[in-house]
Amino acid sequence: MIFGEHAVVYGYPCIVTAVDQRVHVTIHETANNYFHVQAPDLNTPQYKKLRTQLGSQEIPKAVSFLEMCYKRFLDKFPQKFGVHVVTKSDFSATFGFGSSSAVTVAFAKALSSLYNIPFTNQELFDLCYQAVLDVQGVGSGFDIAAAIWGGTLYYVKPAKIIEVLTMDPLPLIVGYTGIKADTATIVREVEKKRNMNKKNIEHIFFEIENLTNSAKHAIQAKNWKYVGELMDQNEKYLENLEVQSKELDEMVALAKTHGALGAKLSGAGKGDCMIALSDQVHANTITDSLKKIHGGTLTVQTSAEGARLE
Repeated sequence: MIFGEHAVVYGYPCIVTAVDQRVHVTIHETANNYFHVQAPDLNTPQYKKLRTQLGSQEIPKAVSFLEMCYKRFLDKFPQKFGVHVVTKSDFSATFGFGSSSAVTVAFAKALSSLYNIPFTNQELFDLCYQAVLDVQGVGSGFDIAAAIWGGTLYYVKPAKIIEVLTMDPLPLIVGYTGIKADTATIVREVEKKRNMNKKNIEHIFFEIENLTNSAKHAIQAKNWKYVGELMDQNEKYLENLEVQSKELDEMVALAKTHGALGAKLSGAGKGDCMIALSDQVHANTITDSLKKIHGGTLTVQTSAEGARLE
């Protein structure tokens, strides 16, 4: 997420970019009636459930999105047999970098290929977004859109507006706090604040919308100095929402001290990742400084390609 955290949940726009570390899902049909998942990278070496029990009983968090996606798929496209699913990730799911949405999108695309049911991007989005809502109850779907369409997107939920701003990488450095945040819990905390003081929180969201719209044009024009200024403004509004953490504050401040054009948290907050925008002169210095604290840095390319069959 580049701009628009939390406001996006309430129908305001955001800007999100896909990263190049990928999740791979392989599936084949089986001769039994089971949903069988092997996901060692999600700390789930083996998971097996009868298809008649999908969505019921206890569901491990790591496979909950896959299970609900499969259930929704079967509700619409009934099949005779079960499936065996294997997932492999290029990066750790602990980073809070949209891995749940990415694996759900990859799984849904694999299902469409296995059963020769061609999905448009919008149909793929609808299936995956409903699965996320089934599991979390809340969510804007921006990470699903990024996984499907790829690139850097201007997005309004639920895929009401999706505009690809660029497929060129953004000059971003990503820092990791070392803390895995619970997105759904943080979103509900902001919702509670909004219910208690709607006028004030809506004003914050309105200002975030304005700077997100400005950032849209600045990114297209590659006016990185202005994009950085807008990132700093966005960060101040997120501070007002009280979704910061000591670790995020320290990493943002360190990046700014070493010459970042702008820096802010990325995502729900309270942990996970931050991003810094840099020119070429300061990029190595910023990266080296962030490597030394908390979870260090993540090596990613932005504006990556979306979901694909291999």
